[in-house]
Amino acid sequence: MGEKTVNELPRELRGLHTKGMDALQRENFDYAIALFSQILDREPTNYDCRKALRMAQLSKVKGGGGFFKKMFSGASASPQVARAQLALRNNPFEAIGIAEQILSADPMNSSAHKIIADAALASGMPKTAVMSLDLLVKGSPKDKELVIELSHALAEAGERSRAEQVLENLRAVYPNDNEIFVALKNVSANKTMDEGGYGALADGEGSYRDVLRNKEEAVSLEQENRHQRSEDVTEKLIREYETRVKLEPKNLKLMRDLGDLYVQRNEFDKGLGWFAKIVEVDGGADASMQRKIAETKVKKYEHSLTLLDPSSPEYEEKAAQIREEQRAFRLAECKERSDRYPTDLGIRFELGQLYYDSGKIAEAIQEFQKAINNPNKRIQAMTYLANCFAKRGMNDIAARRLQEALKEKLVFDDEKKDLVYTLGTILEKMGKREEAIEQFKVIYEMDIGYKDVAAKVDAYYAGQ
Repeated sequence: MGEKTVNELPRELRGLHTKGMDALQRENFDYAIALFSQILDREPTNYDCRKALRMAQLSKVKGGGGFFKKMFSGASASPQVARAQLALRNNPFEAIGIAEQILSADPMNSSAHKIIADAALASGMPKTAVMSLDLLVKGSPKDKELVIELSHALAEAGERSRAEQVLENLRAVYPNDNEIFVALKNVSANKTMDEGGYGALADGEGSYRDVLRNKEEAVSLEQENRHQRSEDVTEKLIREYETRVKLEPKNLKLMRDLGDLYVQRNEFDKGLGWFAKIVEVDGGADASMQRKIAETKVKKYEHSLTLLDPSSPEYEEKAAQIREEQRAFRLAECKERSDRYPTDLGIRFELGQLYYDSGKIAEAIQEFQKAINNPNKRIQAMTYLANCFAKRGMNDIAARRLQEALKEKLVFDDEKKDLVYTLGTILEKMGKREEAIEQFKVIYEMDIGYKDVAAKVDAYYAGQ
C-alpha cells in the first residue's frame, strides 16, 4: 500500500496535524497524542503523522529514567495486547490501532511495538516497522530474530546500507551463525544491484546504458524532476510580484503574497520584512496581520528545530533552548494581544493555555475563569480549570469543576472520556477509590481501549 506524507493528507487533516505539532512544541503531549491519533484513525498509512505521534508518546514519559528497562517491564499480557494479536491475523490496521492505544498509555510496551512492526510489514509500511523495531533492538541488541527483522524492514524502506550495518554488528556478536551470514549476503547483493541499476535491468526495464550512467547525474536529475516545477513557479512569482510592487508601493495584497511565498521557502526573515512593510503602510490596522507575523515567527522556531542534528550530543540542550525561546515569545505575544483586545475570550483561552504550559498556574486560572464565558471554549476552559486546581492540590474544587463540565457535556465523545478519566484520577488522589472506579467503569463500558481504564477496572475486579 505504501506510506504517505503530511502533504498527502486531506486539507482538514493537515489542519489537525498543524495543531498537533503546535501542541507537541508546547509540550502539551496529551492533546498532541489525541490529534495525531484522530488523523491516523482515518489515514493509517501516514508515516509523518505516526512519527509525530511516537515523538509525543515518548516525550510524555521522557526524563523518568531507565528507558529500556521500562520498555521491557511494560510488556504486559493485558487484554488489549491479546486483542491486537488476534486482529493481526486478519486486519493489520486494526492491530496497529489497538497497539497505538496501548502505547499512548504505556509508550515503552514492547509487545505493542512488536505488533506494530509485524502489522506494518504485512501492510507494506516498512518505515513504520523500523520505528518500532529500532526501539526494540536498542533494548535487546543481541536478539538475533529482532535484528534480522530490523534489517529486512530497513532494506524494504530503501535503507540498505543501514540494513547491512546492523547485520554486521550482529555478526560481531555471533561470528559463526550461518543465518546471519546468509541474511547479510542477501542484503549486500541487493544493495549492489540497486546502486548499479541492475534491479531495473533484471526486471526487464532499462538498459546497460542506464546501468553505466553516472550515479551522481541520475540523483541530480531525480531531484530536479521532483522539485524544479514548484521551485521555478515560486521563483517566477517572486520576481513578478517584486517588479509589480515597485509600481504599486501601496498594494498590500501583493506584499502579503510576497511574504507568503518567502515563508513557503523557509526564508522567514524576508517574509517578515514584507509583513512589516504592510504594518508600516496601514499603521497596524489589520489585526490578522499581527497574528500572521506571530505565526511566522513561531514557524521560524519550528524550522530551527528541524535543522538540528538529533545525533549531536548537544541536540537536547539546543532543542530545549529553542523551545523555551519559542514558548516565551508565544506567551509575550499572546499577552500583548490580550491587552489590546481584552474582551476577546478566545485570546483569553489561548493565553490561559500558554500560562498553564509554562507552569504559571495562578495566571492560568484567571484567564480560564474568564474564558468559560465563551460558549465555544467553555468545556475546555472548565477542564483546564480543574487541572489547574488539581496542580495546586485543591482536588475537591477540581472534582467539582469536572462534575459541572460533565453535566453540560451531553455527547460521549473523546472530550467527555477525557473529562470522566480526569475526574477518576482526581478522585483516586483524594482516596475515594470506589467513586474513582465508577468513573473508569463508565469509559470501560463504552471504550475498553481508552488509556489504561481496562487495567484499572480489571485490577479492581480481580481484587474483589
